[in-house]
Amino acid sequence: MSANSIKQLMSVSATNTGGRNGHSETEDHSVSVKLGTPKELGGPGTAGTTTPEHLFAAGYAACFGGAFDLVGKMHKKDASGAVTKCDVGFGPREGGGYGISVKMHVHAPNLTQAEAEAIATETHEKICPYSHATRGNIDFDLVVVGK
Repeated sequence: MSANSIKQLMSVSATNTGGRNGHSETEDHSVSVKLGTPKELGGPGTAGTTTPEHLFAAGYAACFGGAFDLVGKMHKKDASGAVTKCDVGFGPREGGGYGISVKMHVHAPNLTQAEAEAIATETHEKICPYSHATRGNIDFDLVVVGK
């Protein structure tokens, strides 16, 4: 098995119709969202709609937060109560097309600053699947606050 191969433990599927101004839904119907293009991207900015960037931010924050807790447990540290916030930026890339950037914020009130930084770094470098998938492809900034 290569470093990029995985032993698949689960699989999910989502379908989109209409692109950024359409609808996306998972096959099991646990996620169903109406999409809209914000004014900043030339759209109407329709209230009550979301963007792919919103979905990415929510997913990455949840995944990173779960991985952070796992790494804490691996090191017998109390990472519970940590809050993870993912800021996602969107815009044109120098090489053409569009890209995203991520600023990940982790607040770990039960860990010292050094412990929180070590766990967050290991989470990003070794555990979080979103971090693996995006490594080298996006601008990533990690901000960590411990007690």
